[in-house]
Amino acid sequence: MQSVGKKLVPCPQCGELSEYSSANPYRPFCSERCRLIDLGQWASESYRIPDNNPKPDDSEEY
Repeated sequence: MQSVGKKLVPCPQCGELSEYSSANPYRPFCSERCRLIDLGQWASESYRIPDNNPKPDDSEEY
């Protein structure tokens, strides 16, 4: 039987490999710094979900 190795994943912010386990309080990030940078990008609306809905036609009269 093979032993289960640590699962290493790249940090979404800096790309450094970090352990993805409950022992890492910042997962999936490698550090608190990267976690806070990501949070700041969400708060400043740097990350956006595109709106693919057509824009309403302003020329319509109600």
